[in-house]
Amino acid sequence: MNIVLPESPLQKITHPLLSHHNISLTVKRDDLLHPIISGNKWRKLKYNLIHAQQNKINHLISFGGPFSNHIHALAAAGRIFGFKTSAYIRGPELDNQNPTLRFAKSCDMQLIAVDRITYRQKDDLGYLASLSAKHPNCLIIPEGGTNSAAILGVIELAQTLHQADVLVTPVGSAGTLAGLIEGAHTEQKIIGIAVLKQAEYLIEKMNQLSPKSNQYNNWQLMTQFHGGGYGKFNRELWHFCQSMQAYHLPLEPIYSGKMFFALFELIKQGYFQSGTKISAIHTGGLQGIAGLKYCGRI
Repeated sequence: MNIVLPESPLQKITHPLLSHHNISLTVKRDDLLHPIISGNKWRKLKYNLIHAQQNKINHLISFGGPFSNHIHALAAAGRIFGFKTSAYIRGPELDNQNPTLRFAKSCDMQLIAVDRITYRQKDDLGYLASLSAKHPNCLIIPEGGTNSAAILGVIELAQTLHQADVLVTPVGSAGTLAGLIEGAHTEQKIIGIAVLKQAEYLIEKMNQLSPKSNQYNNWQLMTQFHGGGYGKFNRELWHFCQSMQAYHLPLEPIYSGKMFFALFELIKQGYFQSGTKISAIHTGGLQGIAGLKYCGRI
């Protein structure tokens, strides 16, 4: 099957705050790339899937938490493109009523619950070698989908946004930010909004993922908008996400909602010069809303 999707649309946002500060804001609606494999998860998976197809690899393995957007997307990709999929889920047990895991199982993904100590080995080369030996002819994709193949997919995203002065993205595992740095013009400014606490360590990871991040200073990782940490959000942030429905922009409060909230705060503070053209990337993740409802958090 051909692993190609049409390009996602750009949506211009009209908002009083933007008018007041003379800021142009367009949203790259990558949440609309595919009805199931959306956002940066598709961008990251694309060249991993192509690599697996070209090398006749039939089994994709990865790691994630019980509500992982990456696991949801990988399970769907396996079903659509004909790969066997397995996921090591941070446990210690599987909740079979969890909507993300229920979907993954419906795609015939094998789910293996592991305790948190074992899960921490997900980047250990010895542990990964043991998994490769256990699952012959497999491709192991890191948690969140970030690897060198993922960067190639995000570079393609950046190349559709060359008309903007500033690119803004949420940052979890740093792959999307790295790909934007690699694919953007050097005169463009790239801002990553970290969605997890104490995210400064991602700067070193960025330097490993993106050679250009070492050469140019046109990018910035902002770590002050985490809202308490990964997966955490307050009532104000959730109300903001709901308010953006009036502008036909669906948001969840874990990734893109947190990023847009931070972006609007920066605009309020006069961070951007009058006349700045901003493109903000909607990285998808809307499937996570079902999980938040399931947990009674919204």
